[in-house]
Amino acid sequence: MPSHPSSFPSSSRSPRALPKGQQTRAAILNAAVALAAQAGLEGLSIGLLAEVTGMSKSGVFAHFGSREELQIAVIGEYHARFEDEVFRPALEQPRGLPRLRALLANWMHRTSLEIDSGCLYISGAVEFDDRPGPVRDALVASIETWMAAVRRAIASARQEGHLRPEADEDQLLFEIHGLVLALHHEARLLRRPDARIRAEAGLDNLLRHRLI
Repeated sequence: MPSHPSSFPSSSRSPRALPKGQQTRAAILNAAVALAAQAGLEGLSIGLLAEVTGMSKSGVFAHFGSREELQIAVIGEYHARFEDEVFRPALEQPRGLPRLRALLANWMHRTSLEIDSGCLYISGAVEFDDRPGPVRDALVASIETWMAAVRRAIASARQEGHLRPEADEDQLLFEIHGLVLALHHEARLLRRPDARIRAEAGLDNLLRHRLI
């Protein structure tokens, strides 16, 4: 069993500020996110989580009534942490290109940190891309929410006059997403030491050709 922690920190809320039942649920969820980062969503089970947390299966089951419910909760928690680390810090930057660049830099940085632990969005897509159901729906909703945020940042940069008026938001989003996926695979699967440098250079090229 891999013992590496998730590349995301635990929830920023202090567990002591929560009622005991919510503290227990938060602790289980933290452990589940870490396990899913290593073993994927399919690697999660009530029994395995009980073993890792030192709880009984019935104790875990009381908070997550099924494996599917656990998987969906993990996706929700992962998405919340992703937003906290990637999206919200970028909002401190001025609208337009500075905010878009910050957003993409945070995304590249997060992807680089997940090289060893694994990205739940990417691994989840491999596991559930052809498997209809609530888990896939939750995963798709999270990714589409994130893609919509990046698209809005691109649109804002165009509206602020930083990108060419004819810049196609969906096309640029597609190309950026492709770079992030390439970074993950080049670094995680192929172990290319210069993967992040090349991904960042590719991102600069994409933006430079669309600048005013």
